[in-house]
Amino acid sequence: MVLRPPLVERFAIEGPAGALQTLLEIPRTAAGAAPERVPAFGVVCHPHPLHGGTLDNKVVYTLARAFQQLGAPALRFNFRGVGASAGSYAQGEGELEDARAVIAWGRQRFPGAPLWLGGFSFGGAVAALAAGETDPARVVLVAPGVRTLDIRTAAAPACPWLIVQGDADEVVPAAEVLEWARGLAPPPEVTVLPGAGHFFHGRINELREAVLAFLNAAETAGSP
Repeated sequence: MVLRPPLVERFAIEGPAGALQTLLEIPRTAAGAAPERVPAFGVVCHPHPLHGGTLDNKVVYTLARAFQQLGAPALRFNFRGVGASAGSYAQGEGELEDARAVIAWGRQRFPGAPLWLGGFSFGGAVAALAAGETDPARVVLVAPGVRTLDIRTAAAPACPWLIVQGDADEVVPAAEVLEWARGLAPPPEVTVLPGAGHFFHGRINELREAVLAFLNAAETAGSP
C-alpha cells in the first residue's frame, strides 16, 4: 500500500513550562473531514530528552505513520528543553505535564475523536502514566522505560493496549517489561520481536505491522 504524504502543520502548543514544539500530520484521507469525523487522533511521546530523544526519532515516526495509515491525524512533539521547546528536563513529572497539554490540545482540535496514545522508551513510560488519567481508546507502548520512570504503581490502561518489545533490547531489558506487564489487568497484548534491539534497526517494518495488526484487530472487535 502506497500512502500519500500527509498534510503537515508545524506550530507550538502552550505547555506548563512554555511553548512545546509540535508537528501535526493529517492523512490525506482525513484532510477533508470535519474534525469530529476523524476515526481518532494520535499523540506519540519520544525517548529520553537527555539521551537524544526527539520527535524525529524513527520509532516515534513509525508509530505516528501507523496511526495515520488508519486515518488518524498524529501529533508528535518535543518535551520541554528539546529542540525549540521551552524549559528543561523535569525528571518525568514535567514531561507528563507536557503530554497532558498536547492531549488536551488534540481534543480541542478534534472534538469527540478517540485518543490513540503511543510512546517509545522513556516516552513509553510517560504514555503509560498518562494513560491512567486521559482516557485513551488505544495505547501502544514500544520498549517502555520501566527503569527510567517508576510506572510500577501505574494503573493499566482501561482500553485495548499493546506492548512491542525486542528480546535483544540492550537498553530496556525485555524480562523487566514482561514482568511488569504480567501484573496488570487488563493485560496488554504483547508482541516480542526475536533478536530486535532497542532501536529496532532493520525491524521497523515489523514494528509497524505489529501496531497495525493490533489497531485493526481492536477495531474489528468493536472496542470503543
